[in-house]
Amino acid sequence: MTTHDVGGDLSKLLMGFRVSQAIHVAATLGLADLLAPGPKTSDELAEATNTHLLALYRLMRALASAGIFRECDHRRFELTPVGELLRSDVAGTHAPIAQLIGRPIYWQAWGDLLHAVRSGETAFNHVHGVDVWEYRASHAQEGEAFDRAMAAHTDRFAAVVAEACDFDRFASVVDVGGGDGTFLAKILTAHPRVRATLLDQPHVIARAAASFEPLGLSSRCRAVGGDFFVSVPEGGDAYLMKSILHDWDDPASIDILRICRKAMKPTSRLLVVEHVIGPPNTGPEGKFADLHMLVLTGGRERTRDEFDALFDQSGFRLVTVTPTSTPLSVIECVPESS
Repeated sequence: MTTHDVGGDLSKLLMGFRVSQAIHVAATLGLADLLAPGPKTSDELAEATNTHLLALYRLMRALASAGIFRECDHRRFELTPVGELLRSDVAGTHAPIAQLIGRPIYWQAWGDLLHAVRSGETAFNHVHGVDVWEYRASHAQEGEAFDRAMAAHTDRFAAVVAEACDFDRFASVVDVGGGDGTFLAKILTAHPRVRATLLDQPHVIARAAASFEPLGLSSRCRAVGGDFFVSVPEGGDAYLMKSILHDWDDPASIDILRICRKAMKPTSRLLVVEHVIGPPNTGPEGKFADLHMLVLTGGRERTRDEFDALFDQSGFRLVTVTPTSTPLSVIECVPESS
């Protein structure tokens, strides 16, 4: 590979922020939904989105060069297979994530990465003066955008992750910090004999409870408002935590795990669904997710050894780590005897 080739690769990486923000704008404007029935000109799209004619064309042709759309004759555009995933109505949609990541609160926090690297402090807190949970709680639109993105993210991974673990072993599952219940609903639908409890903050639970009714799951799942730093429902056969521990540093994660340990039976199992950081020079998904935690929450992604140490300090023993076809793994632990 020549110096020119290497420089070209580096340039693409350096300019990746431009593609990311352009995709965010396209998702926010709903351009993929507008193209779902068939090709349209950029002028037609501009009229439908109340945007500037030439500016929208420039956005569309840039995204076409990146493979999101395809430019045809006379400034007409159509969806590519990649662009299809920006539609809001398709399975595996990436639209809510694209709408979220380019919002100013995240863009500004990532712009403070240098401060986080120099100080070890959370960039979001430094930029906005409060942590991300406080910010979302006091800015309803940000909280709603986050919930939509997490539901879409969970929906993409839920079936694969659920297949990696035999939930038929358990009569009851407690989903700790389970958000709007998207993941838990997938488990209950696939395993009709399982009953469940969903725990999250009261304002989140209110939305989750409503989502179980149309799925016919209300009789098998109760939604409980609470704080997993204080208590979790007792007596479950399995305690599920998906993308929870990565939000927190080690001391806070140990506190959460110890609270769970107190609620568990000796025969209960802990199921943690997270990135597991791989060997050097591999697995960019987990390692950039780890940077995202540095920027946004103050938490971290962890290696298997780091998880092992975390569980050991919390009263658990790590039993298995099961990779999935997604970047996430299912980590199963058992409570150690007191």
